[in-house]
Amino acid sequence: MTGNRTVTVVAACLFLALFAGSVFSLREVDAARGQDATMEEILYLPSGKTVKHLSLGYSSLLADIYWTRAVQYFGGRLGQPSMRYDLLYPLLDITTDLDPHLLEAYQSGSVFLSQPQPEGAGQPDKAVALLEKGIRENPSYWRLYFTLGFVHYIDRRDFKSAQEAFEKGSNVPGALPFMKVMAARMAERSDDISTAMYLWKAVYEVTADPTVKETAMKHLASLQATLDMAELARRVQFYREKAGALPTSWTDLVRTGLLRGVPLDPNGAAYKLMPDGTIQVEDPRKFPFLSPGRR
Repeated sequence: MTGNRTVTVVAACLFLALFAGSVFSLREVDAARGQDATMEEILYLPSGKTVKHLSLGYSSLLADIYWTRAVQYFGGRLGQPSMRYDLLYPLLDITTDLDPHLLEAYQSGSVFLSQPQPEGAGQPDKAVALLEKGIRENPSYWRLYFTLGFVHYIDRRDFKSAQEAFEKGSNVPGALPFMKVMAARMAERSDDISTAMYLWKAVYEVTADPTVKETAMKHLASLQATLDMAELARRVQFYREKAGALPTSWTDLVRTGLLRGVPLDPNGAAYKLMPDGTIQVEDPRKFPFLSPGRR
C-alpha cells in the first residue's frame, strides 16, 4: 500500500468514526436531557469546535450535512402546537462553527428560531445570538444586519436595538438604501402595520429559502387582512350610525355605496360579516398571524 493510499484510508476511517461518535453523542444527550429527538432525525455533538477539529479538512461538507439536519429537524416540527425545538439552536451553532461563512444558516436559521410557535421555535433571543455570531464572522454582509434589525423589531419589539442594527448595516458597502429608511423608522418608533409589511416584503425578496418565503407570505396576508378588516369595521360602523341598525349582509353596504362589491380577503375568499357587526376571514388557518380577536 502506498503512502498516499494509507493516508486516504486512515482519513476515511477517522471520518467514519466521527459520524459514529455523533450518533453515540446523540444517544447520550437524549438520555441526559429527556428530549424527544431520535437518532434518525439528527446528528448531534455538544461542540461544533470539537467536530471541526476532527473533520480532517471536511468541515464545509460537515456544515452542509448539519445544516440539512437542522432544516429537517425544524420542518418535522413546523406547525405542530406545543412542539419543542431544544436542538435547533445547537444544530445551527454547530453548523456555523464548522463553516462560519454559511450565510443561509444564519439568515434562514434565525427566522426559524425567532418566529412564534407553531410557525417557528419562539426563541428570538437565540436568533439574535446566532445573527450576532454571523456578523462577527461576516461583517461585510449587510443582509445579516437587516435580519438582526428585523428580529429585534418584529419579534422582540426592541426599537433601539433594531435602529442600531439597521444603522450599522446601512454603512456597509453595497447596502441598499432602505436600511437607512428603516433606521429612521425605528428612531421614530414606527410601530405600525405598514412598517411590518415593508420588512416582511424585504425578507421575502432577500431570502432564497422556500420555508422563509412561505412564512413571509403568511405574514403579509395576515397584515393585509388586518388592514382590510379595520377598514370594513369602520364602514360597518358608519352604516350603523346612518341607518340606526347593523347591516345584515354586505349587500346593505353595496346598496348604500359604502362598498363596490363583496369584499375579498388576500386569498380571494369573501370576508364574513357577523351578526354583531364584526368581520372575520373565511379560513383562519390561512392567516396564522392574525390576532385571535380578528379571526
